[in-house]
Amino acid sequence: MTVTLFISIFTAGAAVSALLTEAVKRAYMNAGKDYSANVIALINAVVVGGLGTACAYMLLGIPWTVNNIICLMLMIVVVWIGSMIGYDKTVQLLRQLEDVKED
Repeated sequence: MTVTLFISIFTAGAAVSALLTEAVKRAYMNAGKDYSANVIALINAVVVGGLGTACAYMLLGIPWTVNNIICLMLMIVVVWIGSMIGYDKTVQLLRQLEDVKED
């Protein structure tokens, strides 16, 4: 796997996983149930990052070598971190920009 492909899959995976995590959190909140945002993000990262990378391997004809399987596992971790950090920080940035416009 090339660095460019890794970054591309990470960017798409983190965005999708962050949105999916937020949607699941909202569903739990609307249902009045307790939830752990980190666990939801982890499950979404395994599904989005792991399956997304596996699909990319199959569609691009990338062989299943030990190095590529390690990259798949790393993708799950970085998508998990990206989805946990990404959404909250993006919302925080938008709120800060909104406050600047009002002043």
